[in-house]
Parts: sequence; C-alpha cells; structure tokens
Amino acid sequence: MLAAKMLPKYRYENCAIVALDDGGVVVGAQIAMQLHCILTFLQTKEITLPREPNAIAGITGGGNFVFNKDYSEGEVDEMVGEFRSYLEEERFTKTHEVNQAIGKGELINLKSLKHMNVILVSDGLSNPMKLDLAEEYLKPIEIDSLIVAIPVASVPVIDRVHVMADAVYCLSVIDDYFDTDHYYEKKDIPDHAKITKTIKGIVLNWK
Repeated sequence: MLAAKMLPKYRYENCAIVALDDGGVVVGAQIAMQLHCILTFLQTKEITLPREPNAIAGITGGGNFVFNKDYSEGEVDEMVGEFRSYLEEERFTKTHEVNQAIGKGELINLKSLKHMNVILVSDGLSNPMKLDLAEEYLKPIEIDSLIVAIPVASVPVIDRVHVMADAVYCLSVIDDYFDTDHYYEKKDIPDHAKITKTIKGIVLNWK
C-alpha cells in the first residue's frame, strides 16, 4: 500500500531506502522492489535508564550519540547527573553491539546515499527516537530529499516527521499507540539472519 502511494512520484527518481529496524526491512523490501532502488539498514541501539519507560538516548553505527528530544535539557542534565556511570557503561556496551553487527556486514554505504532521495522506513513507531538517530546520521551526507514511509505511527512521531522530512507517507496515525505488533494480524518478522539476506538480495538486484 505504501509502495503504491509512492510509485507515481518516485518510480523514476534516484531513491535509497534506509530501514530503521527489522520490520522496516520487511516493509522497505516491498517498496524497494516497486521503485527499483537499493535497501540498506541503519544499525541503532537505544539506551534506557532504570525505571524510565522511554530511552534517554541512542547510538548509531556511525558513532552518533543522540539524547531523546522528548526530554527537556533540564531533565537530561538531571538524569545524566544521577546515572553518569550507568550511562557510560551502556554507551560502551551499545557501541560494541553496533560494531559487532557492522562487522558482520550490516553497514550502510554512505556513498550510496549521496544525492539520493532517502526514504526512512519502519513497520511502526511509537516514538521518534529512531528518526532522530537517522537524521543525525544523515547530517554529513548531501542528500536530495528526506522521505519517511511508515504503515502506522503515533501522533508524536508524525509531528516530528513534519518538521524533519520533505515528505511523509503514513497509512494510519494512532492517538493511543500500543506495541507495533498490535497493529498486525501476524507476528511474522523473520529472524535477523534472513533480514540481512533480504537486504543483500535487494542490493544485488538493483544496485
């Protein structure tokens, strides 16, 4: 459904899909096949503090570290002051996990995104953290435009998208967002090994 909406505008444009999670690869693969474009995966890890429901920060494969913009500067300063050692340990651990994944060949090729219409894709987002990480990661890259394609999203996510992106394609905006799996009939996302194989298959077909 997303691919059908995007096809008239982007079928003959230079596009590159950046999946933000495993579910984003499943959705992104369908769009990539319709647009005949590459599909990549941005490795990110979120850092959550004890007793806090939302991540305080996140890190990308490029080493970008971003605090959650939903927290005020004062709230961040307070949490960092209280959990400084914990945050440093988590940052080290998450960076190691991301680097391990990159070592297995799951690295975005920055050159492949230059002068492209970059399409960020997820199967659903309750908060904008992954979008903020992707935006920070893309800052050094000269892209033509930034598009977000997502089947379901919360209101805060769409609010953030309207500020950061040139275009958005969303099938359903949810006021009271539950877990993403809640909006799908089947919880059938393949394991990560198959996800990686899907990415490589798309790249081989269309690069």
